[in-house]
Amino acid sequence: MDDLRVGTAFDAHRLVPGRPLVLGGVVLESELGLDGHSDADIVCHALIDALLGAAGLDDIGTHFPSSDPRWKDSSSLDLLARAWALVAAEEWSLVNCDAFVVLQEPKLAPHRAQMRANVARALGCALDRVSIRATTTDGLGFAGRREGASCQAVALLRR
Repeated sequence: MDDLRVGTAFDAHRLVPGRPLVLGGVVLESELGLDGHSDADIVCHALIDALLGAAGLDDIGTHFPSSDPRWKDSSSLDLLARAWALVAAEEWSLVNCDAFVVLQEPKLAPHRAQMRANVARALGCALDRVSIRATTTDGLGFAGRREGASCQAVALLRR
């Protein structure tokens, strides 16, 4: 019988001027970007935590702490690939993963295909194992006021 494990995660960062907006490894045109120690890619961060959680390997802060200068301004796609290597070393394979972004603007639909391709490449998996979706909050909450953005993710692993 297969050993299946699910992991869920949430990540949020403040939107600030003077930073690039990077989601799923794609730099989006925006006057505001996500503030963080790395490139603050909430899609990759949430997926990292979902994968690590499913495998029982702690969290992103344990493996890539913001107190460590090695990760300053690093690519979150690179961090995702590193996290996946830790998970795969424990003999887990990916069934699928899903990331759900909450962001008022810009629209993600034109960039979703490239985001999915980037994540699939980082995870060394087929494109159909990766889903990335998005919504606005119709002006409600911190995302609606353009103060920040968040992402929820889930990953299913099989051993």
